[in-house]
Amino acid sequence: MQAFTLDSIPPAAVEKPAARSAQAVRAEVWIVAAALIALVLKLVIAWNTFGTNDVISFYKFAHSLNHHGLEQTYTSSIAFNHPPLVAHYLELIYKLSRLSSFERNGITFPFLLRLPAILADFISVLVLLRLGKEISPTRIPSWALLLFALSPVSVMVSGFHGNTDPIMVMFLLIAAYACIRENPIFCGLFFALSCQIKIVPLLLLPIFFFYWNYRRVSLRFLISLGAVSLVLWSEPLLNFPVIFIKNVLSYGSFWGLWGITYFLRLTGWSQFGRITYFNFTLAQILVGVLLKLLIVFCVFGIAWRRRALSPRALLASLAYGWMVFFIFSPGVCAQYMVWLAPFVLLLSPVLYGFLELGSSLFLFFFYNAIADKFPWYVGISTNGTTGAWTPWSVWPWAILIAGLIVLWRSGQRTNPSLRLWDWTTVRSLES
Repeated sequence: MQAFTLDSIPPAAVEKPAARSAQAVRAEVWIVAAALIALVLKLVIAWNTFGTNDVISFYKFAHSLNHHGLEQTYTSSIAFNHPPLVAHYLELIYKLSRLSSFERNGITFPFLLRLPAILADFISVLVLLRLGKEISPTRIPSWALLLFALSPVSVMVSGFHGNTDPIMVMFLLIAAYACIRENPIFCGLFFALSCQIKIVPLLLLPIFFFYWNYRRVSLRFLISLGAVSLVLWSEPLLNFPVIFIKNVLSYGSFWGLWGITYFLRLTGWSQFGRITYFNFTLAQILVGVLLKLLIVFCVFGIAWRRRALSPRALLASLAYGWMVFFIFSPGVCAQYMVWLAPFVLLLSPVLYGFLELGSSLFLFFFYNAIADKFPWYVGISTNGTTGAWTPWSVWPWAILIAGLIVLWRSGQRTNPSLRLWDWTTVRSLES
């Protein structure tokens, strides 16, 4: 038998790994370059536009925070549902935008509001690249990462809309990356920071908790999470906990513009017919509570059944959690479409491609309707414009339902004995 040595390997075989490595480096360079192009494009859009009525709301909140403080702002407006960290940033940029040096150079409140989200998008691309290397060098196709870097959804939300959602996504991605690196302390830190931007990541807390609890290090995760949260929430928790819990921890969304509640509104029944953010009818309250309980139940089920899986599988668990939320949520706003995008990409690049297409169409028609045609400068969303854009929200919602069904059936083909609760073991990142 001929001995197997390095010399016996054909030259082409020796060069192939190096060629693959060079190809991967080139792809990474192109992805980072695309992310930089998207960053510049978003900066240009943010500099030359005002944004949506969210910008107006944030400016009013900032004015109230600057003149009346945090407690009075929570008390005077139920719409102010943002954690204190966001409040402090709003107050800061309100003061900066009124400085004569900033005013002379055209640095406005709407631009400063959107700047952190634009930077967060770029960082999220870098984190995704690192996640791709950690889980497998060839796991995430370059086209999907390139699409994420140039995402039209991201351009519209971060460049035009004016909100803090991309920052929350960035921190949540870093928390997931800390799981891949088996670091519960940093995971708790960045998960806590994501909850300081939007309270909704608390929905995914069971996934992180049961993951670390199975590995007997949940205390480190909880101490880190709790310490950061207590420090940043200390002012409202110590001084006005009731109004803080009412505004922030019980956050909801608009009824009748998304998914199940949209189709219930189409029935024409008066109990379901009104688009509203507060003062819900009894029927709306009951349906909303049932849907929220269903979401929580499903997320707990995902977290518990998948707690012993690999760190890579945790990324899929987060994607499933977001998908369940978006399928059953009583309300979803346009800017929410950035929440699940990177996690769906890690779960299934093909599904992400379809979701990006459906979400891009939805958001384009949404902004085009509220901004009175392209090019957009300011967009004001009112009940009168909902008829023009709401049907497009069905596209991403239906894509998520179809994607979840396909993933479940794929898992059944892999394991014919798959039970209902085991659909979360389908082939994805775990394979």
